[in-house]
Amino acid sequence: MATDSVTAVILAAGEGRRLAPLTNRRPKPMVPVANRPLLEHVVEAVTATDIDRIVLVVGYEQERIRNHFGDGDDWDVTIEYVEQTTQLGTGHAVLQAEPVVDGPFVVLNGDRIVDASIVSQMRDRARDDDLPAMAVTTAANPRQYGVVTLDGDRVTGIDEKPEGPVETNQINAGVYAFSPAVFDAIRETHATGELAITATLNDLAGDESLSAVRYDGRWLDVSNLWDLLTVNAGLVDEATAAETVGASLGASVTVADDVALAGNVRVGPNVTLGGSTAIGSNATVEAGAVVENAVVFPDAVIGAGAVVRDAIVAGNARVGPNATIAGEPATIVVGDAVHHNVELAGVVGDNATVGAGATLTDGAVVGDDVNADAGVVIDDRVESGAVVRRG
Repeated sequence: MATDSVTAVILAAGEGRRLAPLTNRRPKPMVPVANRPLLEHVVEAVTATDIDRIVLVVGYEQERIRNHFGDGDDWDVTIEYVEQTTQLGTGHAVLQAEPVVDGPFVVLNGDRIVDASIVSQMRDRARDDDLPAMAVTTAANPRQYGVVTLDGDRVTGIDEKPEGPVETNQINAGVYAFSPAVFDAIRETHATGELAITATLNDLAGDESLSAVRYDGRWLDVSNLWDLLTVNAGLVDEATAAETVGASLGASVTVADDVALAGNVRVGPNVTLGGSTAIGSNATVEAGAVVENAVVFPDAVIGAGAVVRDAIVAGNARVGPNATIAGEPATIVVGDAVHHNVELAGVVGDNATVGAGATLTDGAVVGDDVNADAGVVIDDRVESGAVVRRG
């Protein structure tokens, strides 16, 4: 292998439990934003550089990834797969690539969208043997990520989701450049529980051998369900005009500029499609419905007169006529974390049915295959397969 050829290793084995129910049937990197899987946006950032070989580390529900990307021909790259059979952390995931990587390589997360520019910079680091290196960016809420301390262009430490106040807004951007020497470094890392790549990076930082590459471009992270709406809004906003190729629109339909419609979408008369909305292939929006700041997966149906705002409707789900998914910003609890002022009215899981005139609000999450009667009000989490009756 020529020394200037750099492989991209993309970590896509995780399940993404915080995105349940959307990840019950698909791995987190295959959750769609702007009508394409998260992972496809990552692959395209790599293919926009002259990297022509990608190794995908897959695990949970991996057939969805293999079937979508195949051998990479559609993206003019060679895609190979290695399996992380149990999700034992990002460091362990990187180790799985060792048998197929024999030169410098860059590592990206399959669920975090970045610009091609940072991939190019890290590729150049790899070619120049200026390794190991990690990309560093700034975040408004650094405590949710790995907070990075720097001394010039050297990383001196990474504090993963620190509890107390932080002195800096610099965070680990999750893009790395390594030589194969990192595999031994990962094996030498003694960490309890899952083996995160950041544990190894902290060891390297202690040796003053880890350099920082500063990045201020697009950095879109999906950690929680409502992040899908934010990331989707950022991506459809970049489409210069409404993408309505192959969609069939009824009379008197209003479509905002930042709306992405996939192929074979059917939109009835007098529908309003507000901004920051993506509607997946073969979905149907019936007469008089209003859909705004929403991600609608393929094959979903939004019934006549329904209002779907600040919401996610998953694959083959049905939102009944005159149902409403809307409301004021909510306080949402995920595990032991409390999130305030979240703009998420509701989520409808795959194959779920929300009856006519029903209401979802306050960040309600309706699981897969749920059957909710007409007129019910849901403001909490409903487990998959449940039946919600009136009264």
